[in-house]
Amino acid sequence: MSELKEQIRKDLTAAMKARDKERVAVLRMLQSSIVYAEREGELHEADNAEVQKVIAREIKKRCESATIYAEAGRAELAAAETTEADILAEYLPKQLDDAALNQLVAKAIAETGATGMQDMGKVMKAASAAAAGQADGKRISEAVKAQLQA
Repeated sequence: MSELKEQIRKDLTAAMKARDKERVAVLRMLQSSIVYAEREGELHEADNAEVQKVIAREIKKRCESATIYAEAGRAELAAAETTEADILAEYLPKQLDDAALNQLVAKAIAETGATGMQDMGKVMKAASAAAAGQADGKRISEAVKAQLQA
């Protein structure tokens, strides 16, 4: 079992003992999503990187829902979704700040020899691999576009 899955299991047990209903619900949902992803991928045991991808996908869902709820004037539901996303974010590596992300993208551009927007795919592949879960794909894409167009 991956260390991250084991940590989630231990945290779920601790949340149950503490009677933290919200945390229990989020962690159970996360475990279910991980099991679903494992079964979808030919029944293999998910490693830490795959578990992080599942967590990032679940966070993205929560953020999108929070935005929709906020636009619809449902602040209480938006706050609940944001809280769930915050709980899930505890299991991801610390996110890169903008300066570190721009430096990472500049290094990827130099490594790939990119000269313009036609090379965006190569740069995205290199930058995404280097970020290794420390930045959202959307943020990486925006940084790559900004530097390739400059």
